[in-house]
Amino acid sequence: MLLAGKWVNASQTFGVYDPQDNRLIAHVPLSTKEDMKKAIDEAEKAFKKNKDWPTHERINVLKKAVEYMKENQELYAQTIATEGSKTITEARGEVKRAMQTLEISAEEARRLKGETINFDQNEGSENRVGYYYRFPIGVIGAITPFNDPLNLVAHKVGPAIAVGNAIVVKPASVTPLSALLLADAFEAAGLPEGLLSVITGSGRELGETLVTHPAIKMVSFTGGLDAGKTVAEQAGIKHIGMELGSNSPAIVLNDCDLDEAVTSSVGGAFGAVGQNCIGVQRIYVQNDVYEDFTKKMVMQTKALKVGDKLLEETDVGPLITEKEAMRVEKWVKEAVEEGAELLTGGSRDGAFYEPTILANVPDQATIIKEEIFGPVVLVFPVDSLEEAVEKSNDVNYGLQAGIFTKNLDHAFYAIHNLHCGGVMVNDTSDYRIDEMPFGGVKNSGLGREGVKFSIESMTEPKVVSIKL
Repeated sequence: MLLAGKWVNASQTFGVYDPQDNRLIAHVPLSTKEDMKKAIDEAEKAFKKNKDWPTHERINVLKKAVEYMKENQELYAQTIATEGSKTITEARGEVKRAMQTLEISAEEARRLKGETINFDQNEGSENRVGYYYRFPIGVIGAITPFNDPLNLVAHKVGPAIAVGNAIVVKPASVTPLSALLLADAFEAAGLPEGLLSVITGSGRELGETLVTHPAIKMVSFTGGLDAGKTVAEQAGIKHIGMELGSNSPAIVLNDCDLDEAVTSSVGGAFGAVGQNCIGVQRIYVQNDVYEDFTKKMVMQTKALKVGDKLLEETDVGPLITEKEAMRVEKWVKEAVEEGAELLTGGSRDGAFYEPTILANVPDQATIIKEEIFGPVVLVFPVDSLEEAVEKSNDVNYGLQAGIFTKNLDHAFYAIHNLHCGGVMVNDTSDYRIDEMPFGGVKNSGLGREGVKFSIESMTEPKVVSIKL
């Protein structure tokens, strides 16, 4: 692991396994609280040592890191696909996005500016001029999940380095290798020693130390709601950024391009095995097209190829662990026992779970209210757009939503009435570019990611007033 700029081992290790066949692929250090404390202490020293690190050097490091990743692109993709759930095609897409995230970080480093302030708007301050500028806050503590093991790390490291912060990353224990490869890129790019650490190990062992250490000035967390609540309780008075997941809806109206809606919904529901915080979980379809939509969606879903992640023809791989596949299986069975109709799927083989569509899911079912985080989607007929929006909002999450319609009035009704962080018109919730503000309301999190918006949360404004 990378501890304060040095590659170190530990007295104990833990295994990283391919979820497809439970094959051991690596041993990584099992860090202790003392390792984490050392990484944070050294990060604080490195930040102070490099407090005057010039913008052009930060930009250069980020660009060189991208160059290193381009030269080793297939290694990154193979690592993502082997340690995680993504197919090789999805993994290659993630590598491209991670490189773009760092490229945007370099661009935003150049644009980190303040504004002049008109002090003479206040009577008696006519002889004052001034401005504000933004400065880095110090050491960032980052906790990242398994489902995007490279790009979601890049979304924390890139903005932190762009403004001159130090950062300590605790990656998901099941997918630490991609984060370590990102650290490789920054070391090759000449990042000053100590500004980045990637500490591997147990979240239960390391998390509280990272979150509560007084040198940590911001905690950037992506993960589950329960863990997020714990982080928020432990963090105290410091910056917090959280992306906690969702239960994302799509609305399909009778005036839309139905084939486009079907294809987008299949991709949005089953991409990355449904282990995607903006993946489609609930689809509300207007009555006139409900039967046609469900028939077409079932047909396309059955055509998906489930199997070996490393084969380019594979559409859907395994979930991250067999335990997660068993949880999904349990939720689906409970819903069917309570009256839901299984339109396709519903079978498990180890960590693999068939892409599954449920209809007539009763309101009391767990699967309708909580985040599935698996290859399952629920479809519902509705009478109107207003009913669809009301039902879309009837969960404790609000990350993103989608609506399919050719009517601008309908689109803007959804835009203004869906309670979420983003509305995708003629697309599903499963759409994101790495520059846009990304985050949600309710239990979907606090603050926004997206490079520019992360940079704002990782800096503080300082006002300067000069009396002439």
